[in-house]
Amino acid sequence: MITSPMFSLPVSARIFGALGALSACTSVVFSAAFAHLPVFAAGVPTAVQTALSQHQFHSVGLLITGLAIGVCGVSRWSLAAGGLMLVGLLLFSFNLYARHVLGFDAWRAAVPWGGAAWILAWLSLAVACFQGRVEPGGWA
Repeated sequence: MITSPMFSLPVSARIFGALGALSACTSVVFSAAFAHLPVFAAGVPTAVQTALSQHQFHSVGLLITGLAIGVCGVSRWSLAAGGLMLVGLLLFSFNLYARHVLGFDAWRAAVPWGGAAWILAWLSLAVACFQGRVEPGGWA
């Protein structure tokens, strides 16, 4: 095992990696729970299935963001990518979960904003990887 400080990852890489793993764990828990909830006795609605698949996909996106920061360095673009992935999870997936499981419908209009956040997250990650540099004052 390499323990040299030369090979340590930036804090932001570790945070996004950990959040990605926790998010993936949560998606598995939700998937299992939704399969057994009485509210879904007739079947899990398509919107919830979509929320779960996007939740899982963007959990991997958070992991990729953490790895990209480790490889390409910390930049505003990479931090934006990770932040936007998280915003998308809240506004899209968790919003749909709340609507269908809890009956909370107040933030229905935010769902498309969650999808837009994910689009911007992937574009930000592309720019971060293309630039491949550490910006001064980045969140190391």
